[in-house]
Amino acid sequence: MVLRGDGKLEDVNGMKTGTTTVGVVVKDGIVFAADKRATMGNLIADKHAKKVIPINDRLVMTISGMVGDAQMLIKFLSTQVTLYEIRRKQRMSVKAAATLLSNILYGNRFTIPFYVHFLLGGYDETGFHLYELLPDGSVSENDYIATGSGSVFSYGVLDANYKKGMKVEDGIKLAAKAVNAGMQRDVFSGEGISMFVLTKSGVEEISESKIKKLLSS
Repeated sequence: MVLRGDGKLEDVNGMKTGTTTVGVVVKDGIVFAADKRATMGNLIADKHAKKVIPINDRLVMTISGMVGDAQMLIKFLSTQVTLYEIRRKQRMSVKAAATLLSNILYGNRFTIPFYVHFLLGGYDETGFHLYELLPDGSVSENDYIATGSGSVFSYGVLDANYKKGMKVEDGIKLAAKAVNAGMQRDVFSGEGISMFVLTKSGVEEISESKIKKLLSS
């Protein structure tokens, strides 16, 4: 299994896993969006896959790659964040959470690597932060990020329309259009869009009806 240049994971037998996930930092929060299709090669294995996962009221992740690996690592991170906050009686910073997950990925790169591609975003005392984590443990922060086989199409929308400090509603519309661009051209992405918005008030899921309305406007 290798991570290709287009963000798609492929094994030695040609089995591919694809998706489209997007994270957008806005003035008062972060918008996370993803398609709902899970594939096994050319088979659509799940039409209701959950690829945007709230860890708590301050941390949210998106997943692409091998579902089993992603689910296990999310459970691990969620447990470690909770233990940290219980023991130290303070919130874990977004950077610390990203570093913890990065260390796990890096430590396994030469043994049994995790075939995953994460976005991890959250809010702490220093503000809102969005990180990208690759299977080799590399981590980077940016204002907007797209992952998966549909990301090349999403970036076309994001690069052309993102504005630093944009309002939450504008970020929701941009994220929806970016994921939709991936769904329109990438055969491994589809079945609709799931979306969550993280603000200082917590995490809110955006309804499908609102997303459809935004895409039609």
